[in-house]
Amino acid sequence: MKKLFILLMSLFLLAACTRQPEKLPVFGKTTIVGNETLHSTIRPFSFVNQDSLTITEKTFDGKIYVTDFIFLSCQGICPVMTHQLKRVYDLYASNPNVYFLSHSIDPANDTIPRLKAYADELGIDHSKWSFVTGDKDSIFSMASDSYFATAFADSTAPGGFIHSGVFLLIDTDRQIRGAYDGTNPDEVDRLMADMKILIAEDFPNWKQ
Repeated sequence: MKKLFILLMSLFLLAACTRQPEKLPVFGKTTIVGNETLHSTIRPFSFVNQDSLTITEKTFDGKIYVTDFIFLSCQGICPVMTHQLKRVYDLYASNPNVYFLSHSIDPANDTIPRLKAYADELGIDHSKWSFVTGDKDSIFSMASDSYFATAFADSTAPGGFIHSGVFLLIDTDRQIRGAYDGTNPDEVDRLMADMKILIAEDFPNWKQ
C-alpha cells in the first residue's frame, strides 16, 4: 500500500512538472491555411496622444496593452471605466511590458490640451498610458474592425455617442486575448488575473 502511494505521488508530481502553462484564448476572426489557424490582428493605426506624440501600432511592439473607447464629457459609463482602468494601471504601472491606450471618440471636443489635463488629473505616467485623438471615422473603424467594439455617433444618445464599456487585452502579436466589462469590478479583477497569465506567456523570464 505504501509503495502504491509513493508511486501515485510520483506520477502526480511528474504530471505537475510537465503541465503546460495556462494560456488565454485568442479572440477575433480566424482563417484556416492548410493545417494552420491564423488569427486576426489589430491593423496599423496612427493617432496623437495627450503630449502631442504620434502613437501607432509600433508604439506597442514587444508589449501587451489594455485599450478602451471613451469621451471626456460622458456622464454615463466613462467615469466608471476610467476609475476601473486606473485600478489596473496602478497594479501594473511598474511593469515595463504593460501599456494602456484609451481612444477618445469625440475628437472635436477632446482636444489635446483637454486630454493632457485629464491625464494629469489621474496622476498617471504619460509614457505608459496614452489618451489619443484623431480622425473620428478612423477611430470608429478601429473600434469596429480591429477591436470588435462599439463606438459611433448618435444624436439621440446622451452626450451624442454610443459605445461599449469593454476593456480589451492585446498581446505582443497584436491579437485580442480577452474582453472585459469595464464597468464591472469583478470583470476588471478577471482582467488583472488574465494579464498575469499573458505576461507569463509573452515574457516567461519576467519576475512578477
